[in-house]
Amino acid sequence: MEASDIEAFIDAHFPQVHMDGRVLSVRSVQPGAVSVRLEPNDRHLRPGGTISGPTLFTISDLAAYYVILAHIGPVALVVTTNLNINFVHRAAPGPLTCEASLLKLGKRLAVAEVSVRDEDGTLVSHATATYSIPPRKPHTVK
Repeated sequence: MEASDIEAFIDAHFPQVHMDGRVLSVRSVQPGAVSVRLEPNDRHLRPGGTISGPTLFTISDLAAYYVILAHIGPVALVVTTNLNINFVHRAAPGPLTCEASLLKLGKRLAVAEVSVRDEDGTLVSHATATYSIPPRKPHTVK
């Protein structure tokens, strides 16, 4: 899938991703990798002017999902089975870039790594995520 295909799939099947407006966009799709950008708004901030942990978790989860979709196609029931995130530096208000890459893509499991950086390139969080891929329907011969 290309960036536009991923965005069209999300619009059709997960419109709640854009409940705050179009703050998330797929920037590029490359072999084994996806780049996603977040333009946060006030809802994504916690007191003190920091992008919230739940926001960083969400964009990490979505970026990992997107990199899997980019490589297996539009499968809505790929689900997160584990996501481990480390908050490395304070995420000041402003755009964030998420770089997701595949570590493993098997028949039933996929593992991805996501680095989230601010505009200065500072790493603000790092996550690894495992997803369950549903079995493909077997072909029947009649």
